[in-house]
Amino acid sequence: MTAISSRLDPWLPPFVLMALIFAFSAQSDLNSGLGVIDLIGRKIVHMSEYALLCFLWWRALRTVVSPTRAIVLAFAFSVAYACSDELHQHFVRGRHGTPIDVGIDSVGAGLAALGIRRRERR
Repeated sequence: MTAISSRLDPWLPPFVLMALIFAFSAQSDLNSGLGVIDLIGRKIVHMSEYALLCFLWWRALRTVVSPTRAIVLAFAFSVAYACSDELHQHFVRGRHGTPIDVGIDSVGAGLAALGIRRRERR
């Protein structure tokens, strides 16, 4: 492994996930036509992807700040990206951004942050 790739290793995954989230948010219609199942499934996916984003940010940030500070920053970065994602959706035809979705994304990031904190305390 080269020096550059070893330095990028913890930092690349959160940016890749953010790019994927952006790409899916740019789609005008992600509805599968399954009604309530689709709605609930998408909300679970949102929570999960923001939990993963929080974890990936923590993994990168803990290389440069204390573990506790890394958790707080990872949560803050994830919530900030959730806000920017909803703003982005506001400008995509067929989509709309909502504060409720920011809340759902934040719950996912918060659960990840709590899980990381709990694990760190052991």
